[in-house]
Amino acid sequence: MILLCILILQVLPFTGAALLFAGSCAFEDSSCGYESDETFLPWTLNEAGHYISVDTSSQGERAVLLSPELQTEEWSCIRLIYQIATSLESLSDPTRLNLYVRQEGESFDCLLWSAKEPSDSWLIASLDLTNRTKKYKIVLEGILGQDKFASIAIFEIKITPGYCIDCDFEENHLCGFRNHWNPNVNWFVGGGNIRNSQSILPRDHTLNSEFGHYMYVDSVYVKHFQEVAQLISPRTSIPMSGCLSFYYQLKQESGIVFTLYIRDTSGFYEEIWKTDGTVNEEWSLAEADFDSPYPVEVIFEVAFNSPKGGYVALDDLSFSPVYCSNQTGLSFNPAEASCNFEEDLCNFYQDRKDGPGWSRVKVKPNVYRTGDHTTGFETLPAYPGECTFEKGECAFTQERRNRSSWHRRRGQTPTSYTGPKGDHTTGVGYYMYIEASNMMYGQKARLTSRSLRGISGKQCLTFFYNMFGAGTGILNVYMKKEGDSEETLLWRRRGEQSITWLRGLIEYGCDTYHQIVFEAIRGVSIRSDIAIDDIVFQAGPCIEMEDMILHSSGYSEDLNEIEY
Repeated sequence: MILLCILILQVLPFTGAALLFAGSCAFEDSSCGYESDETFLPWTLNEAGHYISVDTSSQGERAVLLSPELQTEEWSCIRLIYQIATSLESLSDPTRLNLYVRQEGESFDCLLWSAKEPSDSWLIASLDLTNRTKKYKIVLEGILGQDKFASIAIFEIKITPGYCIDCDFEENHLCGFRNHWNPNVNWFVGGGNIRNSQSILPRDHTLNSEFGHYMYVDSVYVKHFQEVAQLISPRTSIPMSGCLSFYYQLKQESGIVFTLYIRDTSGFYEEIWKTDGTVNEEWSLAEADFDSPYPVEVIFEVAFNSPKGGYVALDDLSFSPVYCSNQTGLSFNPAEASCNFEEDLCNFYQDRKDGPGWSRVKVKPNVYRTGDHTTGFETLPAYPGECTFEKGECAFTQERRNRSSWHRRRGQTPTSYTGPKGDHTTGVGYYMYIEASNMMYGQKARLTSRSLRGISGKQCLTFFYNMFGAGTGILNVYMKKEGDSEETLLWRRRGEQSITWLRGLIEYGCDTYHQIVFEAIRGVSIRSDIAIDDIVFQAGPCIEMEDMILHSSGYSEDLNEIEY
């Protein structure tokens, strides 16, 4: 077993202590109410304290750690200090740590973050968590993969009020901010009564004390023109817009360029603030507006022109969802900006100066695609219980993969007079189907979901299917409870149903872990392709029960007609 390397953090007299919400844990002498899911491998609290871990010394591939039941009605930040240790690199099935939020009453967990990069030291992840009214749990899933000597450890979990980008630099983890190393100029922690630089300030801004902390960069070791130091924030994980404020001091003898950027995942920089060059040897407030409907990093960049360029100090970063006071713009709200045009134009309006403008229209669905995008579902999953097959097979698996398996395809199937002309999602995307010409009469293909968590009450499974062709066979949907050898038939259709996509809707209940199986059985001729698309799992009973009445040109069976 690989020994986990515990990074000993430099112990500074950090005087600030952030307010911690329930669910925070340092794993010193207890797990703070975190419990292993007994269905999987156990997490083990280290006898000497400091971390909880799982490794390959136990038989199994997956370990799940559940937090106590939590409820946070305000925006909060989860900071996770973790380590993944492996003996091999570049595996097709790597060791991975996932963090989910499990909301009360939902059978699917919402994935917030995932990491697979091994490290010989502790790493930090920062995740924004929006305010929510329902109770929830944090779910930490360790997947050990193919490595026979892998381990995953969690050193600390901190849940604090506010945004992850907020920081007063009073804690050792520095809120997940990191310095982009440069041989000559770098950001350092200042304060704490440590006299290690000519640019040490008498007081920080947070505590107005010599024991408080801040970040600084100076020009002592500058060797080249425009030497650059960058301090980089954790990447935002959800859409944000508003005002970022911070305090800074600047002393210069020979030109300093102090700039604030946001950088997206493709590496594109956008400047949102720059100092005017005025010397500020007292703490000064700066504010910058930004809109980021996508993940970004905030970068504080300082460029020096000479070794006598001076220094820049930074403290007390704070984000507000309201634009800065000198702006009149409205905060970006994704909910207000969203519209499916089913009822009206929502908050959109038209400028008709250059033409007649846009018109709302209703288009009937056909065999190629649905009329609008909304009722055909979104291409990207809107939540974890949805699969459109646009990016792959989601969490569905097959016992075997050969010519007689389920296949992912776009466009028309190869055999004429059977199968769909296109997918259901967009008409030009992907779906799953069986190619009857590759199968024998009565041969089966089975597509199995990942293990689903049982909940009390009803659950609703919806999907779209196409059973077109004179020799079409059978499409079954089964539920398989974990540990049971028998499967329960939930739904069945037999024979040709329609040239178009039809909607299947199943309401069922299960309070234990289970899987859903889509089974297609080849019919009497090669014209018996069967296809499925847009599978959605939802908590609660099915609402539109009238959609269960599907008009077809062939024979179908209701649940009441099926003998279990």
